[in-house]
Amino acid sequence: MITATLGILRRWWLPLAYGAVFVAALSAPHPTPGQVRDWADTTGPVAPLMFLIVHSLVTIAPFPRTVLTLGAGLLFGPALGIGLAVIATTVSAVLAFLLVRALGRDRLAARLTHPTVRAVDRRLERRGWLAVGSLRLIAPVPFSIVNYCAGLSSVRLSPYALATVVGILPNTIGVVLLGDALTGTTEPALLVLSAACLAVGVIGLIVDAKIDVRTVSR
Repeated sequence: MITATLGILRRWWLPLAYGAVFVAALSAPHPTPGQVRDWADTTGPVAPLMFLIVHSLVTIAPFPRTVLTLGAGLLFGPALGIGLAVIATTVSAVLAFLLVRALGRDRLAARLTHPTVRAVDRRLERRGWLAVGSLRLIAPVPFSIVNYCAGLSSVRLSPYALATVVGILPNTIGVVLLGDALTGTTEPALLVLSAACLAVGVIGLIVDAKIDVRTVSR
């Protein structure tokens, strides 16, 4: 009886402990979005600079960029948030691209065998830098995967960077404005702009899917 009881406790204590920690975290006091914005405002240039560095480096790895883009709007508002998110995203994309080029295709290509990776690789081979822009609009594949595959492809750095900037703009603007809306101070017109930018990304993907471009300058 005692052995059975101990076995049950060992089986359930970890989930129960996680549950207790989760409930405690929800119950603990936490700052409101407005208080978070106020804190960022009091730091001067420190918070924007740190955000730029962290965003640029963290998203080299397969980390969800949308979380940081939303945070840019929450912390810094529309104008500064969009600027920081676009710059950090572009820097991250270029750094990942150069890192893959430095490590070499032969060393990495054999490791990138996931079907999604192969699909992106084929798309880049067929459409060149145009594929980079279309894949950035409303990312059907993770941001980092496009970076890695572009680094393994024959796409040149300059068109890649330009296509990245153009491709990320609609989604970035839309998500940053949504982050700003969490503070409750966003004008309705900006929410309409957010929806319009996200719609542009979706429309762009549809149009891109219908265009048959077999040869694109790399």
